[in-house]
Amino acid sequence: MGEFVIKMPDVGEGVAEAELVEWHVKPGDPVREDMVLAAVMTDKATVEIPSPVDGVVLWLGADIGDIVAVKAPLLRIAVAGEGEAAVEEVLPAATEPLAKAEPVVSKPVEAKPVAEAKVVEPEKPVGRPAVREPVERPLASPAVRLRAQEAGVDLRQVSATGPAGRITHDDLDQFVARGAQPVAVPAGLARKTTTEDIKITGLRRRIAEKMRLASARIPHITYVEEVDVTDLEDLRATMNAGRKPDQPKLTILPFLMRALVKTLGEQPGVNATFDDDAGVVTRYSAVHIGIATQTPSGLMVPVVRHAEARSIWDSAAELTRLSDAARNGTAAREELSGSTITITSLGALGGIVTTPIINHPEVAIVGVNKILTRPVWDGTQFIPRKIMNLSSSFDHRIVDGWDAAVFVQRIKALIETPALIFIEG
Repeated sequence: MGEFVIKMPDVGEGVAEAELVEWHVKPGDPVREDMVLAAVMTDKATVEIPSPVDGVVLWLGADIGDIVAVKAPLLRIAVAGEGEAAVEEVLPAATEPLAKAEPVVSKPVEAKPVAEAKVVEPEKPVGRPAVREPVERPLASPAVRLRAQEAGVDLRQVSATGPAGRITHDDLDQFVARGAQPVAVPAGLARKTTTEDIKITGLRRRIAEKMRLASARIPHITYVEEVDVTDLEDLRATMNAGRKPDQPKLTILPFLMRALVKTLGEQPGVNATFDDDAGVVTRYSAVHIGIATQTPSGLMVPVVRHAEARSIWDSAAELTRLSDAARNGTAAREELSGSTITITSLGALGGIVTTPIINHPEVAIVGVNKILTRPVWDGTQFIPRKIMNLSSSFDHRIVDGWDAAVFVQRIKALIETPALIFIEG
């Protein structure tokens, strides 16, 4: 018998390390050539590692969530014959493109067996009588157990003062003297004491790193403004009623996207990214709008490119296509990066106010809150109007409070008078 040592492959694009996000095998498993053994994640894609040989897994060199350096040993396989010392390059297949994130800086991992999430039992308190859970077997001598049985006492209800939590004759006597009776605890109301440690890996880890980076490096200012969307909602309903079969249903987002395009033409300083290491702000004439999208794998930000060149219907169609692609994992790598400003919306769950975190290295994000029908005084009477808050955050190093307010007020004016959205020039 021989041995193959498979090393972390070089996935290209200058990547020096990757995160192990999935094992498909364990020690002792038989494998065949081209069988997928593991999956690793870079800051741009998930890559599957296939087996180049038939054999049996002997050893795994990392835990899920570990950062593994290129060419570090990943696993060993027993093979027929003399085998090879190592396989340094296994042709990987990139799958499940991900939103671009800052790389995680860490040291190469040491080889070790795979560990699974563990359930930890909390320690019992000391220095006072031990009270057991209903399912816990009490500690007592045979004589104490016999006395309890004859008295009809459930020892699980008796507090223990003896060594190591043992019930003594005195404990039983005091229990009986108090006239205490066993208390029936419904199974559904039993105390639960276990905890579970869950390692943050894969896309969730990338999201955490991105949020940490944005929160730590960007001084946020959040500006909230009420917007009357009654007229916009009427227009949207009319346009949806008359849409063609090949046209998507309009939500409020395509209108907001068009309002953003017009506003950013007047305030280009908000349509920008900031390289704080180099101290350079890059302003863009193109408007590439990121749409924060919740997917089964976590938060992704597909990008509607060149929103300045898209109509309402085209914006809606591209928004639908990209959101679906992000949710089912078919979005291309370039469709998940390169935004110049981001919109985030929780739809009907949008709350009244949010404090969105900027999608680093952008300098602004616009948050959409839920629409509520509220009474509004028109000067003579209260009338029902549809009101929605915009919660927008800005990088206060680049965008002053005054400019942020002007920006939001301009969007408000366009949305409250939606005909202005369609007027060119």
